[in-house]
Amino acid sequence: MNVQVINSESKEMSLSMKDADIGILYVIQHELLKQSSVDFAGVIVKHPLKNEIWMRITSNSKPLGEIKKATDSAIKTSEEFKKLVSSKIQVN
Repeated sequence: MNVQVINSESKEMSLSMKDADIGILYVIQHELLKQSSVDFAGVIVKHPLKNEIWMRITSNSKPLGEIKKATDSAIKTSEEFKKLVSSKIQVN
């Protein structure tokens, strides 16, 4: 995955990601929107043939810090889900 900052201000950040999985970004968006300091978090496929996805975050605090918190939360949730699935499914 290649990530580039398109725009970075004190309360807003826009990112461009190439060769990224939009499903993962939807999970991060969901975690961002659960935070009270985040006003807006959006993900769009900029161009499907170029495999480019854009994400924009508007926050009352530093957007990069909010992305880090949301990513950490998404990782924790994924690990809990993996443990749950592993405990219910047995592989021979």
